[in-house]
Amino acid sequence: MTALTRDRLHPVQLTLDGRPRSGQASPRLLLSDFLRQELGATGTHVGCEHGVCGACTVRIDGVAARACLMLAVQVDGRRVDTVEGLAGPDGLLGDLQAAFRRHHALQCGFCTAGILMSCADWLGRVREPSEDQVREMLSGHLCRCTGYTPIVAAVMEVARERAAKAGATDA
Repeated sequence: MTALTRDRLHPVQLTLDGRPRSGQASPRLLLSDFLRQELGATGTHVGCEHGVCGACTVRIDGVAARACLMLAVQVDGRRVDTVEGLAGPDGLLGDLQAAFRRHHALQCGFCTAGILMSCADWLGRVREPSEDQVREMLSGHLCRCTGYTPIVAAVMEVARERAAKAGATDA
């Protein structure tokens, strides 16, 4: 393969936070860099670039994934949700974001976007988690500021509120 072939740009079309978007990517461009540099979705942070810290977590077709471990061309035709998409269409914070704010579950904020995306995915699958389960889920994220306690409190609050709402609609 020649350098010219290897570095040729490829069109990438995706649904980003509910809106159709497109851009150009070299075959080796990481999804995290594509989101930030090509599409302007700067809420996706880049930390370790090895999938360890969790700062780059996004949802791909509804499932949490590390954007630093995927190539941009791999999301062609798929849905990608970032932290920018967690707010409502009116710009108001989503319930998870609001709980993080209430519980002071962010300080420097670097890890927050990835943690929010993992929590959003996880809470969609686990309706009534225990505190230990929340801590286990968070073990894939590095946060050097909060000590995780306020993050756990925020996640538990949202889980309780969502379970109560689901119970009210079931009745």
